[in-house]
Amino acid sequence: MKNNNNGTVIDVREPFELTFGKFEDAINIPMGEIPGSLIRLEKLPRPLIFICASGNRSGQVVQYLQGIGWTDVHNGGGWKMFKARKAA
Repeated sequence: MKNNNNGTVIDVREPFELTFGKFEDAINIPMGEIPGSLIRLEKLPRPLIFICASGNRSGQVVQYLQGIGWTDVHNGGGWKMFKARKAA
């Protein structure tokens, strides 16, 4: 996954979780920091694609952002699914 004109990938896992593997070029903003990072997020190329370990936290972030009126935000799933697809 890359950040480019097709959007921005944001990994909402905690920094220690990145030792298990990272998405190439993803920006790490832990889920708990999302509300305080809205100005930063507004400046990023859309769509915003949120990822985490399993897709649960990224889904919660997308629901939160949609709840405050944001559009073009998506749940990209999780690292576990990505690793499973890559291994297949």
